[in-house]
Amino acid sequence: MATCYERYNLHTTPEKFFIEACDEGADAVLAIDRVSNEMTLTGKKDVPPSAVTRPICGIMGTIRLVAGMYLVVITRKRNVGSLLGHAVWKAADFDVISYKKTVLHLSEIQSQENKTFLSMLNNVLTTDGFYFCTDFDLTHTLQRLANTSPDFQEMSLLERADQRFVWNGNLLRELAGQPELHKFALPVIHGFIVMKPCRINGKIFEWILISRRSCFRAGVRYYVRGIDSEGHAANFVESEQIVLYEGAKASFVQTRGSMPFYWSQRPNLRYKPKPIISKTTNHMDGFQRHFDSQLLIYGKQTILNLVNQKGSEKPLEQAFDRMVSGMNNDMLKYIAFDFHKECSHMRWDRLQILVDAVADKQEEYGYFMVNSEGKTVAQQKGVFRSNCMDCLDRTNVIQSLLARRSLQSQLQRMGVLNVGQRIEEQAEFEKIYKNAWADNANACAVQYAGTGALKTDFTRTGKRTRWGLLMDGWNSMIRYYKNNFSDGFRQDSIDLFLGNFAVDESDGPTPLRVQKDWKFLTLPIIMLVAFSMCIVCLLMAGDTWTETLAYVMFWGAASAITATIILFNGQDFVDAPKLVHKEKMD
Repeated sequence: MATCYERYNLHTTPEKFFIEACDEGADAVLAIDRVSNEMTLTGKKDVPPSAVTRPICGIMGTIRLVAGMYLVVITRKRNVGSLLGHAVWKAADFDVISYKKTVLHLSEIQSQENKTFLSMLNNVLTTDGFYFCTDFDLTHTLQRLANTSPDFQEMSLLERADQRFVWNGNLLRELAGQPELHKFALPVIHGFIVMKPCRINGKIFEWILISRRSCFRAGVRYYVRGIDSEGHAANFVESEQIVLYEGAKASFVQTRGSMPFYWSQRPNLRYKPKPIISKTTNHMDGFQRHFDSQLLIYGKQTILNLVNQKGSEKPLEQAFDRMVSGMNNDMLKYIAFDFHKECSHMRWDRLQILVDAVADKQEEYGYFMVNSEGKTVAQQKGVFRSNCMDCLDRTNVIQSLLARRSLQSQLQRMGVLNVGQRIEEQAEFEKIYKNAWADNANACAVQYAGTGALKTDFTRTGKRTRWGLLMDGWNSMIRYYKNNFSDGFRQDSIDLFLGNFAVDESDGPTPLRVQKDWKFLTLPIIMLVAFSMCIVCLLMAGDTWTETLAYVMFWGAASAITATIILFNGQDFVDAPKLVHKEKMD
């Protein structure tokens, strides 16, 4: 079976890094030359006694920055649980180590740029949600793993991994090119994993939820929407719910992803920027690529489009409907459900309308199941592909309801639930289930939008509360700030990490040197001064009320006009990405 080493020591000398495999019986050492960057396989006898030694948990990979190559290692891990007897770990801390002993060879500007790139790397590494397993393939669903060939089983974890979900794939390129080093190459996924031992009717089973974020067309909320030319959708996540009981195992898979055509929604200081559908691109080409790939991997698809069917979201819903009809494929079914309209005035019970509407499709698609004798008794034949605008809040609510319906059937078939019993009546398990799905929503939302998810009070309690509405308002304000004033840096960080932008080896300037337009500083200062003067005139009244009114009107008009100009040129004032050309982002 394909495995990676589990324990390591990092030995550092001025000339080399020696990464020693510390598993029982292992003698392998990965030597990295800090000058030539060459990687070779050697033995423990070659590690100099003078080396500085520290334990590490794994290798994320290597990356080139302005100062040269850097080694990225996992320094701390936390056990999440056990999946079919394999320990699953969450990477809790990282270290980024320079091959170069000093940065004195850099100019002051280069040194500053290198620091910026390092902070970008750390920005991604400190985004919660990196998971790995040294002797099990976390990138594939149980059904995909069950339907593989003996040759596949013999491949290394890196070779056989689903590249959509290997977030350190770019960092592992050097190791990937040398098969003899693959036991050091640890595929890491990004997303969310929860593993809980649960009890119903005195029967103990393992309940697991895994959400795998795609590293293709990855990014942040407003800067990455729609699809790219390869058909990869923004914020694509594969969620798998697994149940293990007395040797039997079952799995139910769903997907979420941005509406798969060419549209954008760039931040421009407005609370909700207007989405724009491209008028110059052939949408059907990318749309077809997206669903050809989805149908090949998952089988039949029922698309649940949860966006509003009025206002700025309406044209997107209409375009999606039109393109599904244009494909004329019997394996695709499209359902539009105006989530906000249906659930307005706290009528969240109306979500059952959608769950009931797709009940027949859910029966048809089924789920994957292996009985306690190891025999496959059911295969999942299709998936629900859900989306709202961000594929976060509304989407997660619906996915949790569909997953519960599948779980009801699985637990009855396994003999955990008695005939006539319902999951909703199992108070202890319901609490675990709802909290886990709400935590899943929060994890995906932080990774994409920068804050926790909205509507999690319903996911956690089954009810919409006023406190939940207040928390949604708070999170929405934070999202507004981050989307406008810090997401350009976050997008650049992700593009650097995933290799969408590569730092040039030459001494030329990087895109980081792009200077802001004069308006960026001048207009906000003018607005602030004018507004301050308006307040001062109100507090320090003139000799007559007409004089005071004249001053207040003058400075008030000045601040209002400046604010209008700023809002009109909103895109000039937001924190936009610097590392990827605009045409590549659209």
